[in-house]
Amino acid sequence: MTLYSYFRSSAAYRVRIALNLKELAYETAPIHLQREGGENRKPAYRAVNPQMRVPALKLDNGELITQSLAIIEYLDETHPQPPLLPRAPIERARVRALAQLIACDIHPLNNLAPLRYLKNALGQEQARIDAWYRHWVLEGLTAFEAMIEPQPYTCGSEVTLADLCLVPQVANARRFKVPLDGFPKIVAADAACAKLSAFVKARPEDQPDAE
Repeated sequence: MTLYSYFRSSAAYRVRIALNLKELAYETAPIHLQREGGENRKPAYRAVNPQMRVPALKLDNGELITQSLAIIEYLDETHPQPPLLPRAPIERARVRALAQLIACDIHPLNNLAPLRYLKNALGQEQARIDAWYRHWVLEGLTAFEAMIEPQPYTCGSEVTLADLCLVPQVANARRFKVPLDGFPKIVAADAACAKLSAFVKARPEDQPDAE
């Protein structure tokens, strides 16, 4: 399999963790989101993924899957061990809700494309853009913190899809100096995940395209 990825992309980070947990071999095809206006916007990658986003996963049979949560659920369905979603429907819904809180509520507002739009199209100063970033991260993590208990992961004694979404978001928060002092349960879950090799190998700084 080939993973079209950018080392700093939190969406690609989620998929790398899933691939590692499933012990699936893959090659990385780096797509730099900032070089030359973004390699993702070049015709070569647009032909791969018309949405011009990473990640995208090309399967051995040539099929392509886009969107990180869709990729992860595909991997979970085709390689069910270890499972990333609980068996009970109510627990599956809870895990999905936590994952989507990050992937659908926090991340889209702080992705590179909208941040560039704030700066380039709307003329916002960097200080205001940084304030925008922190606001949405803090609002989302406040809700996430209230919805979990350290056990030691976000949803119990096993890693789930919620953890795969949380860890990259925490890494981004730290990178942009968002204070995490008010989120002890989140910090504890992140620390528990950091003890697992699948999470360690997926870290941005350890990717072949890291800068």
